[in-house]
Amino acid sequence: MSGDIGVAVIGGSGLTELLDVVDTIDIDTPFGPTSAPITTCDIGGRPVAFVPRHGATHEHAPHRVNYRANLWALHSLGVRDVLGPFAAGALDPTLSAGDIVIPDQLVDRTWGRSDTFHDDFADGPFHAAFADPYDNRLRTTVAGAAGDLGIGARDGGTVVVIQGPRFGTRAESDWYARQGWHLVNMTQYPEAVLARELELGYAGIALVTDSDAGDDAGAGVTQEEVFATFDRHIDQLRRLLIRTVERL
Repeated sequence: MSGDIGVAVIGGSGLTELLDVVDTIDIDTPFGPTSAPITTCDIGGRPVAFVPRHGATHEHAPHRVNYRANLWALHSLGVRDVLGPFAAGALDPTLSAGDIVIPDQLVDRTWGRSDTFHDDFADGPFHAAFADPYDNRLRTTVAGAAGDLGIGARDGGTVVVIQGPRFGTRAESDWYARQGWHLVNMTQYPEAVLARELELGYAGIALVTDSDAGDDAGAGVTQEEVFATFDRHIDQLRRLLIRTVERL
């Protein structure tokens, strides 16, 4: 079956499974174990690979996710297109909890993460083109799927990727917003660039869970708020992923 797997989903916080599991695949990678065994499910008669980014029980913190192993394993299965749903805080005040955004840009504010398959240039220099970090064909497909389902997804936006696992300060949130950036997340980098190095199509799909630290009320965003919001909207996100796969 693995040779027929062309599409994969990397599940974000709260999305530890997509549909009923058809098969489970353990893959040894040169970069260590994947976040969890790769599973496959059936969507419209085609196998789709799935791996939960943070592990089956959310045991991997964002800065410790083995992004290289996850992407390398999916590539080894013949995957060509990867959908990467993720939870995000909103920097744009016009965004609300439960909104879907299909970003077209990212800003990397992480450090110390293994973010390339090319740790040396023994086989010659390699510099990935990354001006447009998300695949436009996949982004268009996601937007079309959202339209099919009557989901008002925002097409375009910039996500700033922070190191985590802590949330941002009010000063940081205000700074990011003043740059014109729209979302905050902890995992889109290096996932997107590693997919690019493997020549995989990659599209991030943001589910807005909070207003980051921009809300003056209370103590700012909490993990309980993020997980609760993701859980309330996970069925809609799952329907969007399934419809996107059907369109590919």
